[in-house]
Amino acid sequence: MSDDDQRDQTPAAPAPAGPEPEPIRFFGTTWVDHDGGYALRRVAVGVGSIVTAVAAAVLLRLSYEGLEIGNVGPFLSISVVVLFAIASAIAFVKTWDSFSRRPAPSSDEAALKGLKTIGFIGSLIAYFLRCFAEAPGEKLRRAEYERATAEFARRRSARTGNPAARRPKRKK
Repeated sequence: MSDDDQRDQTPAAPAPAGPEPEPIRFFGTTWVDHDGGYALRRVAVGVGSIVTAVAAAVLLRLSYEGLEIGNVGPFLSISVVVLFAIASAIAFVKTWDSFSRRPAPSSDEAALKGLKTIGFIGSLIAYFLRCFAEAPGEKLRRAEYERATAEFARRRSARTGNPAARRPKRKK
């Protein structure tokens, strides 16, 4: 059987009925209709993020006590606390902003990746707080999805029949 014969026998993929919603981490596309365990997922993500943040804070406390036991001096001990506090604050703000707008292509997000990694507790707290209102990033993706759906409907409604079957315009 040749490739042409094989292609003729495979069914054609159906045309999409519109734009596809962008999945959100931990939620998939359940955010569109709030189905498929959406509420339970929101609770689970919120609880998971706060439990992880508390565990991380306990680990940071233990590491700070290790610095005190090592007698490294007050300057280094205070510097470590200040570093984690600033990194967590920056990570919180950047994560919170990422829920409502996409970063610019030429932004400094790549440069701040290491700082956000150090301040991961701030990101976890941002996830926890956002889960009270919606899935993290849902508002942004919903606005984009509704805009794309409206644009698709506008394009579909503008099509009226076969353009090749139209009569040519009369010359004046």
